[in-house]
Amino acid sequence: MIKVRERPVTHWLPITMKEVEMRGWDEVDVVLVSGDAYVDHPSFGTAVIGRIIESEGFRVAIIPQPNWQDDLRDFKKFGKPKYFFGVTAGCMDSMVNHYTANKRRRSDDSYTPGGEAGFRPDYATTVYTKILKELYPDVPVLIGGIEASLRRVTHYDYWADKLFPSILADSGADMLVYGMGEQPLRDILKLVQKGVPLGSIKDVNQISYLEDTTGEVRSYKGWNTIELSSHEACLEDKIKYASNFKLVEVESNKWQANRLTQKIGGKTLVINPPFVTMNEQEMDKSFDMPYTRQPHPKYKKRGPIPAYEMIKFSVNMHRGCFGGCSFCTISAHQGKFIASRSQESIMKEVDELVKLPDFKGYISDLGGPSANMYRMKGKDEAICGRCQAPSCIHPVICSNLDTSHNPLTEIYKKVDEHPEVKKAFVGSGIRYDLLVDDFNKNNEDGNHDEYMEQLVTRHVSGRLKVAPEHTADNTLKVMRKPSFKHFRKFKDKYDAIQEKHGLKQPLIPYFISSHPGCEEADMANLAAETKDMGFKLEQVQDFTPTPMTVATVIYYSGVHPYTLQPIKTVKTREEKQTQNKYFFWWKNDMRGWIKSRLNKLGRPDLAKQLLAHPVKAERKEFSEGKPSKFKKNKAASQNNITQSEAPRKKKNFKKKKGWA
Repeated sequence: MIKVRERPVTHWLPITMKEVEMRGWDEVDVVLVSGDAYVDHPSFGTAVIGRIIESEGFRVAIIPQPNWQDDLRDFKKFGKPKYFFGVTAGCMDSMVNHYTANKRRRSDDSYTPGGEAGFRPDYATTVYTKILKELYPDVPVLIGGIEASLRRVTHYDYWADKLFPSILADSGADMLVYGMGEQPLRDILKLVQKGVPLGSIKDVNQISYLEDTTGEVRSYKGWNTIELSSHEACLEDKIKYASNFKLVEVESNKWQANRLTQKIGGKTLVINPPFVTMNEQEMDKSFDMPYTRQPHPKYKKRGPIPAYEMIKFSVNMHRGCFGGCSFCTISAHQGKFIASRSQESIMKEVDELVKLPDFKGYISDLGGPSANMYRMKGKDEAICGRCQAPSCIHPVICSNLDTSHNPLTEIYKKVDEHPEVKKAFVGSGIRYDLLVDDFNKNNEDGNHDEYMEQLVTRHVSGRLKVAPEHTADNTLKVMRKPSFKHFRKFKDKYDAIQEKHGLKQPLIPYFISSHPGCEEADMANLAAETKDMGFKLEQVQDFTPTPMTVATVIYYSGVHPYTLQPIKTVKTREEKQTQNKYFFWWKNDMRGWIKSRLNKLGRPDLAKQLLAHPVKAERKEFSEGKPSKFKKNKAASQNNITQSEAPRKKKNFKKKKGWA
């Protein structure tokens, strides 16, 4: 096998003026500003956007993690671009990146060399855009990425504890691209290349902009328009804010959506309908760009970039998620409908991956946002075209949803046959409920058992991640998750396969505390139920309200946006910490607290259940966090971590880095 030799710096997009001059350019057409370090890999949005701009014939340069606190020389180094600046906070919302659920400042940043914190500001998109507008007031600024996408309309900001208007109003940007930006970006580039000013573009799908009027806004392409309650009305009435969210979520997930408008001060926010989900050819085109798949050489002396280290030997096979979980932002950003790559494109990436200098034969993840949704879609897409449901699998799995795992099983087998691949693991979490026949009746070809056999025997790297999230049905209903009884059945099935093959690969179940609808006794019961199943929980997360989720709307408004009925939510730090403490019943210093607390709640039965006996012996390996024999080849696709999951991934990063 021929390994890739060290590449010349010109194989990356330029990030210094010297690199621009090496290409013989006398000016730059588009300059991208990012809160992340520049990693030329399809899992990093700035690289994808940069490569698309390059593929359309533009000269593009990147300013990664500029210093916003000095004389602003980083923002000035390329001068004025010919067409526009593009701004993103990076792969995560900057506030999720910076703060824990308890609003404590994080000490690391997975998207910075050496994992160092402090290389991006709070509200990075707004800060960068305001600086550019001061330096170059006549140059348009286009914003995008997850921070801009999820803040495109009036939204609750947990860290400021108040409603913010559209990020367009706060930042002063000329245009916002929401969601995965390849489709709108290509249309925008074609128009500006023809001489159309960025600020004059109004008829491209999946963009948002502000009009200097509160009167009627011109319509395009026959789009119907739905007007949301104004930002000012939302400030005065939480119910109007909650009602707005329902409309935004429904239109974001429709096959053929309506245009949305909202008045902000003396202006009108316009949100054009999204594009139809990318087809296989479009997905392949995005992933088949000439990525180096490595960080820019500039960072060599600054240490590894943790997020890259986690995904460097992984393959992302699809986007989107039809789960619609109340706390998750995947569908709000990537969409409800699954966009899958072709088998040929995936195998082409595997061929490139095995050539990397330090590849040792182990692929850390064949995955996606939910690893086992590859190629799943409606059997009759005409039915999908009329659907308004935010989830295809809650409260029941849609009878029109094709949940066959055969295409995924074929991919696994194909990768296994590759001569340079020793093992290919599934590091992303899977939707276990899709594999429980009592819950998923759409198993016409009987593929569930074959997939699980293939997964458990060949693609689990010591442990398998699943996310039941809770055990209480009332909380699970608010979460849009299935009853915990289905997790029990999945575990039985999983354990039977392990026993059959003599394997010991524990499940890692994820749970959330303090979620809307969750009572303190529910958390104690969760701890008791999981203890009885043999789990000593360490992969835990306190609910973090992030923009544009059902759970965040409930947290702020006190009502469910679809029913407008009240739902209780704990909010104080003390209440949140109290719920989270039940996860750690196994610590000696918690025993007295648990007994006293549950006695006060009138639940001495739960106290006895939690404290009477130790965790079952067969789960000792899991509870101690024992790494597997593939210790050095662990990777989980950071690109597919939802915002509400991101803190729990980052929190233990130093401990988990390098695990199998």
